[in-house]
Amino acid sequence: MSKTIYLSKPGIICSAGTGIDAVWAKSVSGERAITRITTAPGQQFYAAMIPESELHATGDRFDMRSLQIEQAALEQIQDEVRMVIDRYGKDQIAVCVGSCDNGSQLSTPAHRANIENGAFPPDYDLLVQTAGYPAAFAARFFGLDSQPQSARAPVLGFATACASSASAIIKAAQLIKSGICKAAIAGGMDMVSDTVVLGFHSLEAVSPEKTNPFSKNRSGITLGDGAAFFVLSAEPLFAPSEAESVVLLGYGESSDAEHMTAPKADGSGAFQAMTEALARANLTPSDIDYVNAHGTGTHLNDSMESRGIAAVFGERASTVPVSSTKAIMGHTLGAAGAVEAALCYKAVKDGVRSLPVHVWDGERDDELPALHFVKKGEQTEKPVRICMSNSFAFGGCNACLIIGKRP
Repeated sequence: MSKTIYLSKPGIICSAGTGIDAVWAKSVSGERAITRITTAPGQQFYAAMIPESELHATGDRFDMRSLQIEQAALEQIQDEVRMVIDRYGKDQIAVCVGSCDNGSQLSTPAHRANIENGAFPPDYDLLVQTAGYPAAFAARFFGLDSQPQSARAPVLGFATACASSASAIIKAAQLIKSGICKAAIAGGMDMVSDTVVLGFHSLEAVSPEKTNPFSKNRSGITLGDGAAFFVLSAEPLFAPSEAESVVLLGYGESSDAEHMTAPKADGSGAFQAMTEALARANLTPSDIDYVNAHGTGTHLNDSMESRGIAAVFGERASTVPVSSTKAIMGHTLGAAGAVEAALCYKAVKDGVRSLPVHVWDGERDDELPALHFVKKGEQTEKPVRICMSNSFAFGGCNACLIIGKRP
């Protein structure tokens, strides 16, 4: 299980743009890509939506907006997928996709029709609501379904709430390390739908204003569309040299199962995931140049994550750069882990000194440990080489990815 896992460039789309360069530019400038939307019942919310002009039809049996978002990200890694197919063969490429949306664009009106008419529409199929459908779509998109299922690498869906795509990336790495496959397409997608917005609203988790992570005035999340995917390989195929390759140095997961929707308040679940990732990477907290926080803007998440980071980093917690990019591009739910890992990839690949800005009102919560939130224009002392990305989800599903260049 000691194989190095190499990462391709990410394919990414969200409200902040299409492609990693566009998304990175908004993240570093702090320009917020959040607008107002109106749900079917007529309620208004802030949300981070991908413009329809960035999407196009998939040709799939269920041509949903969620799949169009997924397709827009997958199109950006076609060359890298061809590279691993040519090297290993289609039967050696696994697919791991995380998502929270199970066809809500089609299932909601279908269930409404069933209530009103006593029957589902004739073209409705429960297949669209299966957790593995986005993974099956990705496999079809790259022609990986041309062989019998028993003769090809796994195609897996992940539904660990807002840690889904981080869980997918971790499992892809484990599949490669264990020799089950030679390479994997891994990431996730999600979208803003009435079902999701109203569901979070019923939990009193949606902010009436644009999300304000880690502030004493924080009042909830702002939801967003998004998708991001990588190709993972056990060989350095995606860069001119080993030294220039970006790798998944480590990863950690925990499941504290504290509550269906609330995280463990003391941050111990988050602490466990972060410390496990550091141990697997053979790193110490002093090696981390930047932390992309989960930072949803809810009272409970930001409280426990602050405590978890403080417990991991100790005295350095007040100096290591931290930001939550959800204030810029919204909380992309099951896609968030991969979307935020893509930003970490960009930081490491380019050896940047300007990092994604932490957009908030600057009002610290005196009850929480003091963290160092990245300001606009701030420069790091040295080029960024190693990043930590956190994803902490409902049900106590906690995941941490460490992305960097080898020392």
